[in-house]
Amino acid sequence: MTENGLSPRLSIVTLGVANVARARSFYEKLGWQPSSASQEQIVFFQLSGVVLALFNREQLADDATVAPAGDGFRAVTLAHNVDSEAAVDAALAHAERSGASIVKPASKVFWGGYSGYFADPDGHLWEVAYNPFFAFDEAGRLALPGPAA
Repeated sequence: MTENGLSPRLSIVTLGVANVARARSFYEKLGWQPSSASQEQIVFFQLSGVVLALFNREQLADDATVAPAGDGFRAVTLAHNVDSEAAVDAALAHAERSGASIVKPASKVFWGGYSGYFADPDGHLWEVAYNPFFAFDEAGRLALPGPAA
């Protein structure tokens, strides 16, 4: 734990979705298995080092005591890093077959990698990226270089 009591950790990413059953079906088509902790109103997927949750958009906004978000850009993207350009292409093709919309086909990008974007059925943007400057640890999690000097 850090001095201020907030450790540098992300535990759960919750996506506000229009229809939990539809969103669950999409992510299952990607090959992801819902946790037994899932219920009709909320679904949990164990990812590498973090949990993805799907919850009704209006109920999520109500829980946070904010107005429900519109369908426009939410100023947030989720990233799925892979170990090669070919893996980016394969992941995007799989997402599209599973019901995603390709927002940006894969291409070489300004920062030296290769990436593309898809949107899930609720419009949440996922970047699939190969970054030759980042490695994966033995558990398959992204391993960033240490703190800047």
